[in-house]
Amino acid sequence: MSRPTKQSPERGSARTRLLEAARDIVRTKGFAATTVDDLCRAADVTKGAFFHHFASKDALGVAAAEFWAATTTGFFEAAPYHDPADPLERVLAYVAFRKAIIMGELAEFTCLVGTMAQEVYASFPDIRDACGRSIFGHTATLEGDIEAARQDRGITDDWTAESLARHTQAVIQGGFVLAKAGNDPELARESLDHLNRYIRYLFHVTEEEDIA
Repeated sequence: MSRPTKQSPERGSARTRLLEAARDIVRTKGFAATTVDDLCRAADVTKGAFFHHFASKDALGVAAAEFWAATTTGFFEAAPYHDPADPLERVLAYVAFRKAIIMGELAEFTCLVGTMAQEVYASFPDIRDACGRSIFGHTATLEGDIEAARQDRGITDDWTAESLARHTQAVIQGGFVLAKAGNDPELARESLDHLNRYIRYLFHVTEEEDIA
């Protein structure tokens, strides 16, 4: 979800370095193609250290999803899209923020838990469930602003804040897939532009209204 910077091997505990390595390598190679040797080499730790902290690669996958959720939560809590007083402006600012952080290489802006969920949903249910907790946990943070915007603008149409919050993540994750398939980050940004238009449509925003 966010774009955490890579840490040098000297920083943090061995466990943290392994989780950071998983964050970066899995987004590049996928979970199945990432080996314990890859992780140990990137983290500058021994295999003994790996198995001291994680019983298996699968356990590392669950921990990596939880690490992603924990580290991205603060990133989004501090983001500027919370600043507008108007709740609809906050929702649209969130979409604009998600577009703004699509930069750099594909592996730098795509989502670890989205990447793993697509790959392991049937083969590693514990990792899938950890990814789901991360994705749906983030989704829930949007519901308050969406519901406030519904109340503020008198929206009574047959959709809920929860369903729109989930749809934002469907568009974002789908945009990441398109960017990977086309090797073009602009495809993900394009998806966010369409999401912006869709939200404006749902809230009956006219062209004359001054909403960011």
